[in-house]
Amino acid sequence: MVLALVMIVLLALAFDYINGFHDTANAIATVVSTGVLSARKAILMAAVLNFGGALLGTQVATTIAKGIADSQFVVPAVIVAALLAAIVWNLITWWFGIPSSSSHALVGGLAGAVVAQAGLGALHTTKLKEVATFLVVSPVVGFFIAMAIIILLLWICRRVAGHRVNVAFRKLQLVSAGAMAFTHGTNDAQKAMGIIALALITYGKLEAHGAKVDVPVWVKLACATAMGLGTMSGGWKIIKTMGSKIVKLKPIHGFAAETSAAIVLFTTAHLGIPVSTTHVISGAIMGVGASMNVSAVRWGVAGNILVAWVLTIPISALLAAGFLKLVTPYF
Repeated sequence: MVLALVMIVLLALAFDYINGFHDTANAIATVVSTGVLSARKAILMAAVLNFGGALLGTQVATTIAKGIADSQFVVPAVIVAALLAAIVWNLITWWFGIPSSSSHALVGGLAGAVVAQAGLGALHTTKLKEVATFLVVSPVVGFFIAMAIIILLLWICRRVAGHRVNVAFRKLQLVSAGAMAFTHGTNDAQKAMGIIALALITYGKLEAHGAKVDVPVWVKLACATAMGLGTMSGGWKIIKTMGSKIVKLKPIHGFAAETSAAIVLFTTAHLGIPVSTTHVISGAIMGVGASMNVSAVRWGVAGNILVAWVLTIPISALLAAGFLKLVTPYF
């Protein structure tokens, strides 16, 4: 039992580490592509702020631990299968430089493993529908908030010389990129916390008080550290896709995209709803591009990202169901 629990914790931290370098681009792609910071400095900033954000709140962790499925059906093999599915899908999309959602991969993996283990009745369908709705709606909200912010900023700066606008927003983008990195840590690191808390509940090492889960301090620190270290490893392929392949950005555009994404992520984290940082910032970048000129967005690249979005949950669910058969004899 102890060995199995240790393995689950290590797998969860591995997922968190991979999430760090897989989703690093979410926070820093725009600040790198606009030339405000070098990739190395941006990654260091993101690592520190991801760590700090990971220590703030446990609402998302509670949703992962208690909201997806009935914990009595979540046996250790289910948790292991879900983590393996999410890790494999993250590595595949990272290798090909495709921005995809670690949130989708984890939720899809957990749901797929639970269904394979105990059937559809083991899922909390009401909460899952809420999570699924926000996973779809959040990038759309990011799109329109970013569009509104950039239109407002361009109107405010319409009589200011272009070079002065660039200088001002190069400084402001440091703030927006920092906010994006902080909220990424708040949202994403809590998913690994939730998985570890779920494992601790399964093994009777943690009590859940009603709908609330008190995540131990050591779990928070471990997940925050794994996320920070993963972020420092970088994610160059996805940084390139996010920062320059969707649309060419200037500092004012990067500020608008990061600010809108940070607003969405902070709100959803406060509400305890796990959403995709990848999808939210991608939607925001597309919103900024579409406000300039619809043709400014490389919709072919955007289409490839959209395909990855659609495929992530079903593929992760199928992978988890397959992994469940492999690992059940050992857990």
